[in-house]
Amino acid sequence: MKLKTLLLGAALTVIAAAAQAQTAVKIGVLNDRSGLYADISGEGSAIAARMAIEDFKASDKGIKAEVVVADHQNKPDIGSAIARQWYDRDGVDMIVDVPTSSVALAVAQIAKEKNKVYINSGGGTSDLTGVQCSPNTVHWTYDTWALANGTGTAMVQRGGNTWFFITADYAFGAALERDASALVKKAGGQILGSVKHPFPGTDFSSFLLQAQASGAKVVALANAGGDTINSVKQAAEFGIVKGGQSIAGLLVFITDVKSLGLQVAQGLVLTEAFYWDANDQTRAFSKRFAEKAGGKMPTMVQAGVYAGTLHYLKAVEALKSKDDGVKVVNKMKEMPTDDPLFGKGSIRADGRKIHDMYLFEVKKPSESKGEWDLYKTLATIPADKAFRPMSEGGCPLVKG
Repeated sequence: MKLKTLLLGAALTVIAAAAQAQTAVKIGVLNDRSGLYADISGEGSAIAARMAIEDFKASDKGIKAEVVVADHQNKPDIGSAIARQWYDRDGVDMIVDVPTSSVALAVAQIAKEKNKVYINSGGGTSDLTGVQCSPNTVHWTYDTWALANGTGTAMVQRGGNTWFFITADYAFGAALERDASALVKKAGGQILGSVKHPFPGTDFSSFLLQAQASGAKVVALANAGGDTINSVKQAAEFGIVKGGQSIAGLLVFITDVKSLGLQVAQGLVLTEAFYWDANDQTRAFSKRFAEKAGGKMPTMVQAGVYAGTLHYLKAVEALKSKDDGVKVVNKMKEMPTDDPLFGKGSIRADGRKIHDMYLFEVKKPSESKGEWDLYKTLATIPADKAFRPMSEGGCPLVKG
């Protein structure tokens, strides 16, 4: 009897030790779940984060990973309050996604203050790796400089040398117009004017009339999501393209094109970091994603949530710890990135994730062979050319 008790005690000790050895990680997917960015992030980003945990086989590697979600409603005060509560009271270790640049910048400050990890996939402002960079932040998927570099430079090279901006009146729109204007001028183009619209917006008539009256060859939309969809639809009603002007959607997602339809969206030139139909690996992932997401293909934001979460879990496994946010981010920077959606890449000292970007053109209806067959590739922008040079961003983390 005494031997049985001893053996039982030893077994319980081993079980307890194994349980203690397991690292519990809580991941918060913070985004727009009900507004104009819900399609590009929303529940799809939560699906992507869960798929990353599943594919990493976290539980087999001593990591007990959990996903929680919340809707920041595109409001910095709400986003900040959720982030603070998650980090302070709810045991969240890493926040991912966060579209809407004003919210993205606010969450970056809280992650730094609490020494937690923040992987942004949804927000666009290049300030996240520029003047407001943080040792706790990784900016994964795209940014305003990369979008402007791809679409802006290409449009000027195609003869679109005069521009008029219709810009969302918040941090993202301002950063996108700033970065695009600089790159258009660098490419030899000229800015004829700009106008700011409320965020979110519904009626773009007066702004489009100003763009039409400017005579600019390119009407640039420095907005996103529902604002871009409504702008393009109303531009078609005003006959802007038929009148000889081109529309440059500086941030267009596959879900936007699907919503617009090829009849309206055909010919749009855009820059993205991911396309579901790029190769066998992206197609295999996207098929699995679509089965969980009601048939929808993933956006580049959702792809970035998957890849960023995967790399975060690799860093936690390597460190066997998740408690010091700066240490985890430093490990993420130290390790080369490698995943089925973005391929091989790296994370720079300023927190910028580096990978290829792609210049696409929306297909004509006659060119499409299926419901989600929407893009043709115009160019691959190599990783070392796709993002702003680190020396030009003004990030305090960059030495020299």
